[in-house]
Amino acid sequence: MAGIIAKRTLEEIRFRNDIADVVGSYFHLQRTGAAFKALCPFHKEKTPSFHVNPQRQIYHCFGCGAGGDVFRFVMQYENVDFVTAAKLLAQRAGIPLELDEGKPDGPDKAALYELHAGIAAFYHRVLTGSAAAEHAREYLKTRDLDSKTVESFLIGYAPDRWDTALRWAEKHKVAPALLEQAGLVVRSDNPQRRHDLYDRFRDRLMFPIRDEQNRVIAFSGRILDNERKEAKYVNSPETPLFQKSRVLYALEKARRPIADAREAIVCEGQIDVIRCHQAGFTHAVAGQGTAFTEDHVRALRRYTDSVVLVYDGDRAGQDAAVRTAGTLLAAGLAVRVASLPDGEDPDSFIRTRGPAAFGQELEKARSAVAFQIGVLSEREDARTEIGLMRVTKAVLATIGQTPNEVQKTHLIEESAALLHLPPRALEKELRHAELAARRRPAAAESSDEPPASSATRTKEELSLCEHLFQAPDTAAVTQLVETYLPLEMIRDRHCRLLIHAAIEKRRAGVDIQTFLADMDDPDGELQRLAAAVQMAPDRIRGNDVSHADAVKDLILVMWRRDLKPRLDQARQKAETTGEEADRNAWRQLRQDLDLLKTWKDGEPIIRIHLAERAPAGAGPDKQAKGPQK
Repeated sequence: MAGIIAKRTLEEIRFRNDIADVVGSYFHLQRTGAAFKALCPFHKEKTPSFHVNPQRQIYHCFGCGAGGDVFRFVMQYENVDFVTAAKLLAQRAGIPLELDEGKPDGPDKAALYELHAGIAAFYHRVLTGSAAAEHAREYLKTRDLDSKTVESFLIGYAPDRWDTALRWAEKHKVAPALLEQAGLVVRSDNPQRRHDLYDRFRDRLMFPIRDEQNRVIAFSGRILDNERKEAKYVNSPETPLFQKSRVLYALEKARRPIADAREAIVCEGQIDVIRCHQAGFTHAVAGQGTAFTEDHVRALRRYTDSVVLVYDGDRAGQDAAVRTAGTLLAAGLAVRVASLPDGEDPDSFIRTRGPAAFGQELEKARSAVAFQIGVLSEREDARTEIGLMRVTKAVLATIGQTPNEVQKTHLIEESAALLHLPPRALEKELRHAELAARRRPAAAESSDEPPASSATRTKEELSLCEHLFQAPDTAAVTQLVETYLPLEMIRDRHCRLLIHAAIEKRRAGVDIQTFLADMDDPDGELQRLAAAVQMAPDRIRGNDVSHADAVKDLILVMWRRDLKPRLDQARQKAETTGEEADRNAWRQLRQDLDLLKTWKDGEPIIRIHLAERAPAGAGPDKQAKGPQK
């Protein structure tokens, strides 16, 4: 879908949105010479390591590695895709988006957003002003939800009719098919029903569900009479806008408070979250009536690395808290669990005991394993052998989910103290469990998966990238690389792509950010690497060696790295066959490696080996020129 935005429009958007102005509109930047710095919004820190370079139009954090251009910043900060970031920046600059010919397949999301915004406002007007909603207003009074909160969360009321949404759509010239696509109406399977479509939400309090850009994407409708024999909550079905496993309720309001508090409160239901916000705990969010998923965790990790769970105090709430804690631990987050009395939830607890008491419960929240041990000890007699084994097995299963060794060690020590066991016993049991788990899926795992970029990126390749972008005479150093270093010898894909971009930038004479925008970079790693390389300290400054000399040394290193495996193979072959030709080939490679220690001696050797290489091996991988978006 990103491809529908014309390239010339993207260039205009980039030109009209100075990165310092854009970043500065989100949080305060402090000028340091020609650049700016601030506390990084993407990880917790006390000393500013987030830098913005207006000259190069990039940002980079020296703490967490985040970096890129103005599009990447908006994508990362707002947690949106490229197209949405481009639209936000275009709107900011007053640029109408110019689209290439051809309409993309799929739903009209713009129309769906407009529909949800309109019907949410309508439901809210009905709640606040319609006589038919009097009992809904009375219900809100019994729940102590004030008018400010009702307005802030745009709570509404769906009248007790079968065609309210349909009538609204007819008045606003919205096609019934769009209502059905949004999940606001349901198609009847009763042949005796007068109309094919009818309202999904009837006589319900309506809670709009928003995405992180504050756009209404779905609804949750609650019955007003608990005696009614139907589901207490009815939620929108999954639609092109709404996937419940990805959306956290109220994250659009809570994301900045979460970052400021350095912790998120996770509740089970919408009313719990609303109650927390009204009581001043504005860093509270909730799932959408489904198990906490990896997508939920990824959304939270953008703003914090610590979570406190506040679920219902009954058995189901306890079990859900343990499951959710495991999911959070698997992502390396710190997890605490607040224990509410049985029968209480955050809504009821705050209403009856007040915000201060709730704050105390948050302060007393225990670690995930301490909570789990407390819960299991009430269900099992940990004083018996079998009881202790059952508790220990369950707790180790939770601890085993964290990939962080420091966190794992800490949780083992805490669990050992609570269970009155030596930590080494738990460590040994956990190792046995992990080994058994690795053996089970081993046959199904593929060994063809390429290694992660961080595992293949060497300091020499990273240094080469830095020289290519820091040298005053970039043409000279890129010419060296283009002439003497086949790019397939660069093992890390992102370094290879960035070096290719530097070479092509010299040829085309275009801005590097414009060039990178056309390259395959779905996860933003190329943008991050480019920002890190451009903002790295100049390693040449103050030294006698030049950038060109440093690049020559690096080229020699990579040629030696390339020839060493061939030397080993030639030696083995010579020893196996005993043939004089094979021994001569081995001796020649050994001599070549000795000569590749200085540029004067090594440059002719490189030319010889370049002449021997197949022409097809001279360029970067086939993905180098692939579209980015």
